Amino acid sequence: MKILIVDDEEVSLSSVKRILKWRGIKNAEACDNGREAIKRIRQENFDIVLLDLLMPDIDGMQVLESTKPFCSGTEFIILTAVDDIQTTVRAMRQGAYDYLVKPVDNELLFLSIERAYERKGLLAGLSINASREAVDIPTAFADTITQDKQVKALISYAQVMARSGNPILITGESGTGKELMARGIHRAGPGPAGPFVAVNVSAIPATMFESQFFGHARGAFTGAESAHAGFFEQADRGTLFLDEIGELPIGLQSKLLRVLEDKTFTPLGAKSPVRVDIRLISATNTNLEAACQEGKFRIDLMYRLKSAYVCLPPLRERRGDIALLAAHFLQKACLRHKKSIDGISPEAMQLLTHKDYPGNIRELSQMVENAVLLAYGPVILPAHLGGNGAPEVPPSLSSRSLCTLKENDTAHMMFVLNSTGGNRRETARILGITLRQLQRKLAEMK
Repeated sequence: MKILIVDDEEVSLSSVKRILKWRGIKNAEACDNGREAIKRIRQENFDIVLLDLLMPDIDGMQVLESTKPFCSGTEFIILTAVDDIQTTVRAMRQGAYDYLVKPVDNELLFLSIERAYERKGLLAGLSINASREAVDIPTAFADTITQDKQVKALISYAQVMARSGNPILITGESGTGKELMARGIHRAGPGPAGPFVAVNVSAIPATMFESQFFGHARGAFTGAESAHAGFFEQADRGTLFLDEIGELPIGLQSKLLRVLEDKTFTPLGAKSPVRVDIRLISATNTNLEAACQEGKFRIDLMYRLKSAYVCLPPLRERRGDIALLAAHFLQKACLRHKKSIDGISPEAMQLLTHKDYPGNIRELSQMVENAVLLAYGPVILPAHLGGNGAPEVPPSLSSRSLCTLKENDTAHMMFVLNSTGGNRRETARILGITLRQLQRKLAEMK
């Protein structure tokens, strides 16, 4: 994020610059007169301009009128001692994003900056998609397979917001690809060469929270025979991805909030604090706003995590991507299981595209992989997807022939699977084996 502070008072310039530096914004420049400000705003690519109105020679309103038409991608926040409705309306009509009256509360100023930068990213994403219907996916997000306009707009927005280094919250139903989006943001961010540490918050016991996240020194507790670097230290100069953040117990949220604010923590048993430089990305499939209202989630932590916000749509709202994703998963499954399948029949594809997918992309991937295991011909048929008809069976089931015990076992297993209509759980029960054993046997079949 690149910010220009325009004010003719040296005290105000240094004060605002110090506040921004304290909040982690390092790329902030100062300008003490309107004439130079106009020149720099037109020539340089600033994201945000903090603009004072009352300046000699050329005032802030003249600066705004002379630059905003030529710099539509720059957001202007007015900082002034003039608390006047007419002036406020005029500034807003000229394109100012916000109008703050001095003395400005630090939290209010930073919140306005964050929202202005978020708006800049959103408008950039929308304009890209409006100007080009088929937008190329940025290299950082190349793993995302889509032709959906909404998803491409989200990627464009995420690409812009990634460069800020600010925390980003990703929401969406289970299986919509939140970690895939997080990895793309990491690669598009300021530290792509740094580590990407993914943590499932719901899997960390409350009693081990501090040890796992902050680490511990040798001898900090019984069994701590060596020092351990926690997740924050492991992610230094990189990205820490906290999945299922909504499952973090309320009693531990204050500890996480403190680290996010100070960027420092003290490992268990250590004598001195550790400072880290991390980009935080969090994800959840729960409604954090509702959790805040119910007292299950701290509202200050939510806004700290939600500097930028990406909500991934469920697969049922992007049906145009189903064929692309199915072809991708088919190729992966064939390679994994060493099978040669040419494609998916039109009838099977119709079945896939009309399904609602409560498990979203993850469910589609599993369906295609199961179909690859069940198919014996060159094409995936509806029967392989759990549609009408039984799964295809090998020719050996229709007649008895001399064969090895292994071949006979395979034929019998497929006979039972065919008889149960492809129900693996029922097939495993009849065969007297576990579901995992059945899945392993199917995977071993060529």
